[in-house]
Amino acid sequence: MDLTIHTTVLPHTDPEASLAFYRDILGFEVRSDVGQGAMRWIAVAPPGVSGTSLLLAPPAVDPGITDDERRTIAEMMAKGTYGWILLATKDLDGTFERVQAADAEVVQEPTEQPYGVRDCAFRDPAGNLVRIQQLA
Repeated sequence: MDLTIHTTVLPHTDPEASLAFYRDILGFEVRSDVGQGAMRWIAVAPPGVSGTSLLLAPPAVDPGITDDERRTIAEMMAKGTYGWILLATKDLDGTFERVQAADAEVVQEPTEQPYGVRDCAFRDPAGNLVRIQQLA
């Protein structure tokens, strides 16, 4: 098989706040933005990266999801336990400083992990965990 990762999805609760975080703070490019109001699907990616994107999507809009499941998803998002992504950079300290200066919620400052990586963590406006790892 010849498979690639095309798109991964994170939920948003406020498309404008998510755009401000991923586009304005992290520097991602907007590849597409469809829908209106809170019902927007926004594809973003780091500049110059082709073939892979992050889709910021409204949560729990599938008609097969029950009201109880929607409440559970909302509760998990509020606690920051529903979605997460792992990004990587060659300059972890500089990236951390820029994201922190933009008033993003810091979960963890740059730290050497016992499993051999150095990383930090933030929450995006929807509560998703965004871990950023130092590239060797």
